[in-house]
Amino acid sequence: MINVTELRPGNYFIDENNLYRVIDILLNKTAMRKMVAKVKVKNLRTGAITELARNSGYGVEDIRVDKATMQYLYDAGETLVFMDGNTYEQVELSKAVYADIIPFLAPNGEVTIMSYEGEILDVILPAKVVLTVVECEPGVRGDTVSNGGSKDAVLESGLNLRVPLFINVGDKISVDVQECKYDGRA
Repeated sequence: MINVTELRPGNYFIDENNLYRVIDILLNKTAMRKMVAKVKVKNLRTGAITELARNSGYGVEDIRVDKATMQYLYDAGETLVFMDGNTYEQVELSKAVYADIIPFLAPNGEVTIMSYEGEILDVILPAKVVLTVVECEPGVRGDTVSNGGSKDAVLESGLNLRVPLFINVGDKISVDVQECKYDGRA
């Protein structure tokens, strides 16, 4: 058991039979009360993000989560298929649960899969991913006033992005996953 005030972002714990990942924590101490920890968490089974308020001294079960680097193989309709490069074990994950990561998945792209006692809890994307531009309009030289020097592009994963005018179909670009924007040529 660990005191709730000792949790830090990125920690995993069990509380009331739910598995959580800490996103943020705010410790609030007033003069006449115990310290209150407001913990912003992601429920790893449902994907819901909530805030838990617990008094100092409240104990939660700290857990160790297994991490495995896996390679994205293909979309199998209702599921996404990943493979462990060392054991060649394949894992299928529901598209409905992981819909937010689909635009950033490139064939053979690597992700980190978190699991606890054989149950897959989370898929962590790298900070930047490399994707190929499959559709974009040609940039007109000198046309930086009408659209701010950028144009729309569709990437191989189906993601729509604003890219600089010099990017063409077939170019590989780096995409910042957190900001969901163009980061540079790859």
